[in-house]
Amino acid sequence: MSLPAKERARVAAELLASLDDGTPEDPAAVQAAWAKEIERRARRVLAGESSGQPWDDVRDRVARRLKQR
Repeated sequence: MSLPAKERARVAAELLASLDDGTPEDPAAVQAAWAKEIERRARRVLAGESSGQPWDDVRDRVARRLKQR
């Protein structure tokens, strides 16, 4: 944590890259997984289980969190 932000980002990128097994994801499988997730979320909204959040509110909350770091 004492490294400068650019150096921490480089280390983080190297750590993430080390998790990659080198095999690219099957685009069709990725698309199917996203479609399934979107459908799950849509069903929750239609059932009244989730109302979502306005984009402006989410963006502002994320921006505040990033400034705290």
